[in-house]
Amino acid sequence: MNEKDVYISQEKVNSFKERGYLSDDILPKTKEQRSMEKKNYFTLWMGSVHNIPNYTAVGGFLALGLAPMHVIIAIILAGMAISALMAYNGRAGSKYGIPFSMHLRSVFGNVGAKLPGFLRGVVAAIAWFGVQNYAGSQALLVLVGKAWPAFLEIGGDTSILGLSVPAMISFIVFFLVNIAIGLGGGEVLNKFTAFISPFIYIVFGGMVIWGLRVAGGFGPILNYATTATTQVNPIFAYLMIIASSLSVWAAPGVSVADFTQNAESTEDQVIGQTGSLLVAYTMYAFAAVIILTVGSMQGINHDGAILDIINTWDSTFSIFLASFVLLATTVSTNATGNIIPAAYQLTALFPKYIDYRKGVLLASVISFVIMPWKFMQSGGLFLTFLNLIGALLGPVAGVMIAHFYFISKQEIDVDELYVDLDQEDDSNYRGINYNGYIAMIVGFLITVSGEFIPALSALSQIGWIMGFGVGFVVYLLMSKIRPVDRYTVDFENK
Repeated sequence: MNEKDVYISQEKVNSFKERGYLSDDILPKTKEQRSMEKKNYFTLWMGSVHNIPNYTAVGGFLALGLAPMHVIIAIILAGMAISALMAYNGRAGSKYGIPFSMHLRSVFGNVGAKLPGFLRGVVAAIAWFGVQNYAGSQALLVLVGKAWPAFLEIGGDTSILGLSVPAMISFIVFFLVNIAIGLGGGEVLNKFTAFISPFIYIVFGGMVIWGLRVAGGFGPILNYATTATTQVNPIFAYLMIIASSLSVWAAPGVSVADFTQNAESTEDQVIGQTGSLLVAYTMYAFAAVIILTVGSMQGINHDGAILDIINTWDSTFSIFLASFVLLATTVSTNATGNIIPAAYQLTALFPKYIDYRKGVLLASVISFVIMPWKFMQSGGLFLTFLNLIGALLGPVAGVMIAHFYFISKQEIDVDELYVDLDQEDDSNYRGINYNGYIAMIVGFLITVSGEFIPALSALSQIGWIMGFGVGFVVYLLMSKIRPVDRYTVDFENK
């Protein structure tokens, strides 16, 4: 990645505005606007690693039957893969200062970018918004239950859509808080995230110390024999853990240009993101395995164990602090990573009918209707959900990286990328890149085939890896069979 970065002048940005690009969110960042350094990227993703869904996923990893140390190693390897994805797919954003929507256009065309944009900004974002809302509501339930025990008895055995009355109340309250933040925007939220980040490591560091004291050291944890719910080949179990971890980052991994467009240089984002994710995932691997293994020693099931473990503590202050940190982390990552992108994408897809506020409300309603607690109530179902997201977005990431590094040779004609919206010009980026669509669809179909054909179930169990690999290879093969120029020529108006 030693090619020079390209800084777009303000005069060029103004010319793009004259072509119809009035929103600053879609315009390239000038050198003066690109202010994120290595330290900014080092702290950017720290809070996104330590959250309830990630710890729930580790419960599913332990249920595969691997020894705790192997789960730790697999998670660290996953962190390495994630850091590579974020750094390499972020190269287009940091080199040219362009956001995700325009990076996507440079690969799929201005018409072709709509479907993968929908998959990332609507399907993945809305689904994750619901999952994070449920996860946060469970932390809220623990918090309220400790302060007001009678709250947990409201409604008795009554169930609403599979949730107890207190659980449903907690979900609705947390759901409304997230909607309010989504409607208000992320400026205040970003400041709050910077404030809360140090507390994340205080809380989880304290939980690790607690776990080691309860277990009698690291040795009993490493030697603890977890109960496998399925029989999985150890090597394949590693792949399952790596693929599931990548699926968590499937959406931000595709749209990482939204963050790297603000980098002072590509070197800043590469070093910052790589260092951040490697450190965060190493800490997370040890913390999650220690905490959840100790929970198993105490007879606590892996599903939702992080909250169950917190609830067994004797210190009310510690319970409140840990629950609050989990709530704060979930709110901050949920708004910036899910509901806001979903609202913007809905606005881009239906500009005549939906504005940003309507997009927030529509996305929120859909996230409620899909009943996300069904995913979280079983580690196995949660892994299936992660793999489905990987099957959708893995091929998109494969095509994006194959195109940028092997077809366009890291070159994007920014002037042609911002086609004149009022004219039918012959820009290389107008229309649909059919090679990209073929690779994306083939990658998805092969990956999800395991959900319907038992003999191919392994393909779906490593959904992101399979989808990325097939999308990457098929796109390069299609480019040999049906050559295009270094951008994307095979568009409807060429």
